[in-house]
Amino acid sequence: MRGVTISSNPFSPNPLRSDGEASRQRLLLAALRLFAEQGFAKTAIREIAAAAHTNVAAIAYYFGDKQGLYRAAFTEPMGSCKNDIALFDNPALTLREALAGVYSGFLEPLKQGEDVQLCTRLHMREMVEPTGAWAEEIDNGIRPYHQALVVVLCRHLGLSQPDDALHRLVFSIISQGVFMFVGRDVVQAISPQLVESHAAIDTWADHLVEAALSMVAHEHTRRQAVAAALQPSKETLQ
Repeated sequence: MRGVTISSNPFSPNPLRSDGEASRQRLLLAALRLFAEQGFAKTAIREIAAAAHTNVAAIAYYFGDKQGLYRAAFTEPMGSCKNDIALFDNPALTLREALAGVYSGFLEPLKQGEDVQLCTRLHMREMVEPTGAWAEEIDNGIRPYHQALVVVLCRHLGLSQPDDALHRLVFSIISQGVFMFVGRDVVQAISPQLVESHAAIDTWADHLVEAALSMVAHEHTRRQAVAAALQPSKETLQ
């Protein structure tokens, strides 16, 4: 499972959480909301501390500085996709099982509700107001994840090396999951029942697996057709 669930009500009593852990969680949630709404540059650490009902010194204690708090808010709630690789890269898995692992891990954060929407907004803001966090996630999380899925599809398509078409296939498979995040507001406006419960999200994940299987099957057929076309005909050989 990817990500760390952040309680949307950090001020409620929780006997399993120490005061220190509760303070850190309040800071993380307050930072996530403010950074997502205002961006890194326009958000002051005193503003975050006030929203979290704690003091500025707590930010230094738990996160080092504003940059450290931003990195934590950017990565911790949803986690890194690199952590999901183990869900699909086992060679013993069938293609269906591997793709089910891809989407189960990918869509799990959607079950966090409002928190994941804030994370998505923060990630989109980072793309237009870069601090370096997105570049780090690409290198440390997204690239290894992509390469792991490339290996899986190469294995199932019988390829010794990936080519551009294989990379396009991987991006297409992943993009189905990406839409669930960036298009969440659109889905909720048009067909909210599709994402209103954990069961609904699991049903959509099953649908994505079927669609991805169709894409892989099409790519296999396409490659067979190309290979056949390149074979010299019997008349040419005679």
